[in-house]
Amino acid sequence: MPMGDVKEDQPSENGNAGDSALEEKLDVLRKLFNKRDEDQLRIVGVGAGAWGSVFIAQLQNQYGHLRKKVDIRIWRRPGKALSKEFAEQLFSIISGNEDVMRRLIRSYAYAKYAEARLGVRTLYADEILKDGFCVNMVNTPLCPLNVVTHLQEATYRADIVINGLPSTETRKVFEEIGNFWRERQGMLPVVISLAKGVECVLQPHPHILTPCMMIHQAAGLPLENCLYLGGPNIAAEVYDGEYANARLCGADKWRKPLAEFVRQRNFAVWDNSDLITHEVMGGLKNVYAIGAGLVAAVTQESATSKAVYFAHCTSEMIFITHLLAEKPERLAGPLLADTYVTLLKGRNAWYGLQLGNKALTPEMGENIPGKGMIQGISAVGAFYDLLSHSETPVENPETGEKTQPIELCPILKTLHRILHTREADPTAILEALRDKDNVDPSHRIMMTVEGGKAYNPALLATEHSAAESAAHAR
Repeated sequence: MPMGDVKEDQPSENGNAGDSALEEKLDVLRKLFNKRDEDQLRIVGVGAGAWGSVFIAQLQNQYGHLRKKVDIRIWRRPGKALSKEFAEQLFSIISGNEDVMRRLIRSYAYAKYAEARLGVRTLYADEILKDGFCVNMVNTPLCPLNVVTHLQEATYRADIVINGLPSTETRKVFEEIGNFWRERQGMLPVVISLAKGVECVLQPHPHILTPCMMIHQAAGLPLENCLYLGGPNIAAEVYDGEYANARLCGADKWRKPLAEFVRQRNFAVWDNSDLITHEVMGGLKNVYAIGAGLVAAVTQESATSKAVYFAHCTSEMIFITHLLAEKPERLAGPLLADTYVTLLKGRNAWYGLQLGNKALTPEMGENIPGKGMIQGISAVGAFYDLLSHSETPVENPETGEKTQPIELCPILKTLHRILHTREADPTAILEALRDKDNVDPSHRIMMTVEGGKAYNPALLATEHSAAESAAHAR
C-alpha cells in the first residue's frame, strides 16, 4: 500500500484527526511563505525520474485533497516517445492491477494503452506520467499527477521546488529557471534537491561541487534556501509503504518545518545542518555501488568476493570522508546505510552487474532506457579528477613521501580505467582487491587519516569557493 493510502492520512467527508494534523503541518509552511488565506502554496517537482516522481506522488497522496491550500505539480520535458515494446510491458502491468485498470477506465484513458500495445498509436513519457506511470519505474504505478511540460509555467511562481534531475542536468536547467526567478517579486523559493551526483571543478583550485551548490550558483538562490534530502531507500519500495528514513539537510529556518511536512508514518525524515558533506556522500556511494555490481557479475555472485569488496570499498570511502569532512565520524552511519541499500538494489549496482555480464558496455553512455541516468559514472570521474590532482597530495604512510590520494584508492582508480579511459575490462575490478603488498588496506588508510591530518577543507566547495568558480568561468 502506498504511504499516501495510510488510513489516518486520508481525508473523510466530516474530517478527522489525521486530516486536521495534515492541515496543521501545511499551515506551518504557508505561514513561513506569508501565504494569505486565498493563496495556494505551490510545490513543483523538476525532473521525473524514479525518486523525483515518487516524492511528488507521496505529497500528492498526502496533501492533494487540500486543493484550496496547496497546488502540487511536476515538470518533465515533453516529446519523449515510448516504444511499442515499452507499451506492451506497460499494458501487461495495467492488466495485472485491477485498481489501476479501473482508474484508467473511469478516466477514459484505458483505450490509449490498448492501442499503443497494438502499435496503432504512440505513447509519450509526459502523457503516461499524468496517469501515474514513471518510465524509470514502470512496475510501480503511482497516483495520477499534475504534469506541466513548460518550465517557466511550472517554476515561475513556485514556493517549493523538488529537484529530481540528475546532477549532470541540474546546472543547465536551473540556469534557465534562475532567469525566471530574477523577474519575480516577493519571497524566493526553497529547493529540496534529491540529486546524488557531484562535479569536480579544477579552478581556482580542485574541489567538489554538489547539486545544491550548482543550484545556488546557477539560479542565484541563497544557499540557505537550498536543501538536500537523501537516505537509505529505494524509490519504489518507499512508495509501496516499506519503512524508510531520510535526512533533510540545510539551514535551520527551512529544514525542520520541511522535514515535518514531508514526514509520513512509514517515512521518517530527520534533519541535519551539514548540507554539502551529506550531498557529497550521496554521490560517493554510487561510485562503489557500480564496483559491487561488477564484482557480483565477474565472480558469479560469490559471497566471499562480495564481502572482500565491501571491506575494501568501505576503507576507501572512510579515507575519502576523512579528506573531505572535518568530523567524518558523524557520517559513518548514514553513509554505510545508504551504501548498503544501493549495493542491494540500486540502479548503480544494477548497472555494474549488467556491465560485468556484458549486457551493457561503457560506450552505451550514462542514460540507460528504463533506468534513467546512472549517476555513479560521472561521480567516478569527479572523484578521480579530484584525488589525482597534483594540488591534493597526502603523505604515504609507508614511505613518508607525498602521493596523490588516488594511489590509496585502487578500486576508484580501477573503476576509472573501466568506465572512463576504457583501458580495462570489468574483470580488472578483481585485481584491485588482490593483496599485492601484504598490507591491510584499512590499516594503511587509518594511518593516513590519524589525528585528522588528511582533512583538506579546500576540497569541498563552500559558498565562497563556488562564487570563485563562477567568476573564473566567466
